[in-house]
Parts: sequence; structure tokens; C-alpha cells
Amino acid sequence: MIAMKKSEYQVLLYYKYISVPEAQKVRDEQKELCVKLNLKGRIIVADEGINGTVEGTVADTEKYIKAMEKIPYFKGISYKKSSGTGNAFPKLSVKYRPEVVTTKIKNLNPQQVTGKYITAEELHNWFENKKEFYIVDMRNDYEYISGYFENFIPSGIHNFYDLSDTLPRLEHLKNKTVVTVCTGGIRCEKASGFLVSNGFNDVYQLKDGIVTYMEKYPNKHFKGKLYVFDKRMTIGFNTDSPDHEIVGSCMHCGAVCDSYVNCEYDICHYHYICCSNCRDKETGLSFCKNECKEKYLKYQQPRASL
Repeated sequence: MIAMKKSEYQVLLYYKYISVPEAQKVRDEQKELCVKLNLKGRIIVADEGINGTVEGTVADTEKYIKAMEKIPYFKGISYKKSSGTGNAFPKLSVKYRPEVVTTKIKNLNPQQVTGKYITAEELHNWFENKKEFYIVDMRNDYEYISGYFENFIPSGIHNFYDLSDTLPRLEHLKNKTVVTVCTGGIRCEKASGFLVSNGFNDVYQLKDGIVTYMEKYPNKHFKGKLYVFDKRMTIGFNTDSPDHEIVGSCMHCGAVCDSYVNCEYDICHYHYICCSNCRDKETGLSFCKNECKEKYLKYQQPRASL
């Protein structure tokens, strides 16, 4: 395993699909635990399981893991750990929702139907031995512009709840070996099961997600950086290596770049890659298109100045 730069802070990415009785009570218990340990981040508790990304000091996040191991529902969770900054999240949000990852597809239960697991080591061997298989990236379209597996097939969706829209794009792979990939693995539990339920014959999912593969095999078959849903925006491993490649490009001018920005217009907030030269000269802010700037100046900026 590649050693990461030491940091006082640590980010935990984790999930588990499991029936959770009294999920709303568990939500309250999770909030109490995180407040006690000074953790910030986002946790979703649902009847079907838990999904969380939290940041705190290394000591406090390790205490959180120990506390979770004492809860019968959450024992045995695989935690993906990465260096934090101390401000990856502005606050703590712990919510109850019907699904840990929203799909709007009825009866899609990973505890009943899901793809076969393939480990990072096994997938790496498939790449090295040039096995015939097809990587299907089940992340949202704006996530894989900063980093992706070689020869991947994009999901083509902007939000995961549009999962059903992937079928026409993937129909030709029904009799091929398919490997679904996503950040930490949680979306692939449902995505791979969805493909299996729709007649795909040989479906795998990357166990513990892209982040685990990148950590074990930096700059090997996965190019660029991994988009993450916090203020860090992207993470990479061995980015100082000559093997590291920046694969993103500025949406405005096409310059090689992997820096994400958030469109400043509140109604949009589209995440996209933008170089420093293409920030708006008049305001110093970032807008994905002129229409957003015009609406920001007309509606949002006057409110902000009150």
C-alpha cells in the first residue's frame, strides 16, 4: 500500500446495506455520536442501511470506527480512509431517507440481487493480462472528467437516480463481462444489481470502489484524480510521480486542468473544471455559461448586497 502524506485529519468514506429497524432513532444516535467526537460531514441513515463521509482528527475518526463496531447493524463496515484538511465539510448533516442512494427504482435491493465482487488486485490483474472486460463508470457525468479507468464506458447520467437511463447505452454488453465502478462502491451495489435484473449475464462490481484501487495502484490504469463530494473536490495518490497524468480540461478554453469550481449561480451550482484564466474577469467568480452570469447579476447579486 502506498503511504499517504501524514495529516492531523482523516476522512472516512463508508457504507453498509443492511436492514435498520428504527432508522430515524439510529439517525439521532449517529448525530449524537458525531457531535461528541467533533466530526463533520454527511451521513444518510435509511431503512436499507447507512452511507457516510465524515472528517475529524485521526484520533476522533478512529474512535468513531470503534464505536460503530459495537453497533450490531454496522459491525464489519469497510472504511476507506484518506487525508483530510480539517475543513473538508462546513458542518455536520445526519439525515434519514428512504434509500441510502436514491434510484427511484422499486425493489432494487442489493441484499437480494447485486453483482459479483472483484477486488482491486483482481481488476489490476485483468488489466495487466489484457482480459476482455468492459468498465462501466456509474458515476455522474461531471465526476469522471477529472479521472477515469482506461477505455471506460461512461454511464451518461447526470444524477444517479437516472440509473434506468443507462440501459439503452449498455444493451450491447449483455453477454460480455462488465465491471461497474464508482467512488467508494455504494452506487455499484445497486447499479450492478440493476444490470443483473435486466438480463446482463456476467456483472462484477469493484469492491470498495475506485478510491481503494487508486491507493493500491496509483497511476496504473486509472488516470487523473478522483472527484469527491467535499471541499477537497479531488484526491490523488502519488501525484508527484512522472506517471501521473492530468486528464481533465477547462470547460471554457480546453486547457489541461483538473481544478473543479462550482457555478456561482444558486439555481445552477454545476460542478465543472475551470482554469484560473477563465474565471469571470468582471466578478472574479465562476460561471458555467453566460446565461448563469446574467441571471446571477440580475437576481442573485442584488440580494447578496442587501
